[in-house]
Amino acid sequence: MTEAPLRILLVDDHPVVRHGLTAMFADRPDMEVVAEAADGRAALDVLAAGTGVDVVLMDLRMGAGMDGVTAIHRITALDAPPPVLVLTTYDTDADILAAVEAGATGYMLKDAPPDQLCEAV
Repeated sequence: MTEAPLRILLVDDHPVVRHGLTAMFADRPDMEVVAEAADGRAALDVLAAGTGVDVVLMDLRMGAGMDGVTAIHRITALDAPPPVLVLTTYDTDADILAAVEAGATGYMLKDAPPDQLCEAV
């Protein structure tokens, strides 16, 4: 009997990033992107809809929409929240600290090797 794949919610304001990550995870039988969101508000809507997300992969800065730190605060306040892994280009101490203080369980840079990202997820 095979285990169900890990269900991922991708949150990033760049469609090409979401598409690339979805394609990367599609090659893995143990992971599945079940939803995408362009900002934190849309991510909260996905979670409220009961999509059955196991992990959220979240960017920190997302244009005009709700930023990642605010979204992480709100996600971690939910009943039985999924873990949130930050995936961003921002690596300042302030960004890392804000994400961790908001409740992120991990922090990765977008230039990380794909295998390392999959291991973190």
